[in-house]
Parts: sequence; C-alpha cells; structure tokens
Amino acid sequence: MSNNEMLEELREIRKLLTPPPKPEPPKGLINEFVDFISSYKVLGLAVAFILGIYIGQVVQALVGSLIMPIVKIVYAPIDPTGDTYVLSAGPIMDSLVTFIIVAFVVFLIVKLASKIGIK
Repeated sequence: MSNNEMLEELREIRKLLTPPPKPEPPKGLINEFVDFISSYKVLGLAVAFILGIYIGQVVQALVGSLIMPIVKIVYAPIDPTGDTYVLSAGPIMDSLVTFIIVAFVVFLIVKLASKIGIK
C-alpha cells in the first residue's frame, strides 16, 4: 500500500469520525418556543408535576377516609380525646375521578404536542 493510498484512507476515516455540524437554531418566536419545550423536556416535567399532585390527593383521601378510621377503631380505647372517624368512600371516589379526568386531559395534550413535534 502506497503512502498516497494510506493518506486517502485516513482522510476518509477522519470524515467518518467528524461529527456533523449542528443545525441552525430555529427562527421565529413559535419555533424557538417549540425548540425550548423539546430541548429541555419541559413537557415531561410538567406532566410529572401535574400527575404527582393529583396522585398525592388520591393518597391523602385514601389515608384520611379509609386508613385513619381503621387505625382509630383499633386505638379507640387508648384515645382520651374521644374523636371518632367515619369510614367514607366519597372523598376517595372524588379524588379518583378527578385524577382520571386530569390524566386524560394531560394525555390529550401530550398527544397533540407529539403531533406538532414536541417530545
């Protein structure tokens, strides 16, 4: 193999190893906004934050309406205050229905965002 052939092969290897140039930033306010949302994963963070709030409400309703009354029944002879708890499914159902509605709306927003190119 001659020196020229080696040099040519090394040039081809260098071309393959050189990363492509970065694309130009998008022009226009809307395109910059879409780029910002996509680059920094803002949509995923917002979805996690919103659903986390509503899951917290479901857990709080479950503990307040179901678990604490059971604990109170077990420890009723020890409790000097005489507070009573009532088992109720209303707050649990309210928070579950709210969570399902919010999750569906967030799903639709994410689906719409993915159609316009936000990931």
